[in-house]
Amino acid sequence: MVTNEEIGMLAGDSPDKKVERLSLMLHSCCGPCSSSVVERLAGEFNITVFYYNPCITDEEEYKKRRVAQMEFIEKFNAERIDLPDVNIIEGPYEPGAFLEKTRGHEEDPEGGQRCSICFRQRLEKAAQMAVFHGCDLFGTTLTVSPHKNFEIISAIGKDIAGLYGIGFLDRDFKKQDGFKRSIELSKKYGLYRQNYCGCIYSNWQKR
Repeated sequence: MVTNEEIGMLAGDSPDKKVERLSLMLHSCCGPCSSSVVERLAGEFNITVFYYNPCITDEEEYKKRRVAQMEFIEKFNAERIDLPDVNIIEGPYEPGAFLEKTRGHEEDPEGGQRCSICFRQRLEKAAQMAVFHGCDLFGTTLTVSPHKNFEIISAIGKDIAGLYGIGFLDRDFKKQDGFKRSIELSKKYGLYRQNYCGCIYSNWQKR
């Protein structure tokens, strides 16, 4: 297991130091949110983006976000030829599993326990994929959103890391204007940008 301290030592903050590039399985909720995160991390890690979102309960919406995710990775790789290509894996689309896990939490407010269940479902699958593919650590783009609680995601990620014996990239990507940068990159690459979280419950509450 790679500890957070070892992640810091190996990935380093100094661009002048030659450091080992760790392999990162990066769970992504959508193309726009992944944009500024991938841009920030591409110089540090060998990244595999893991697009896995059973919480997007409308299939057409899921497909729109999937297309945006693929478009971003393709355009980013073509533009950043100085960096290793960012790989991408799509997880299974299983909204039924999400609905089953969140049964009884239909009326929870956004940011409540239902969201924590959703975070755990996606992060655990990312950890499983990281182990399967032999990655050094896993992480998520979820923390770039101003609507997502970093402390909750951090605690879930650390717990899952301990269960699976793998490192967790524990970073709040909202910092240093990460969300603002994601909006800029979405416009630059012409990405579809959604206006609600994704599940049927958040769509109800949006209205």
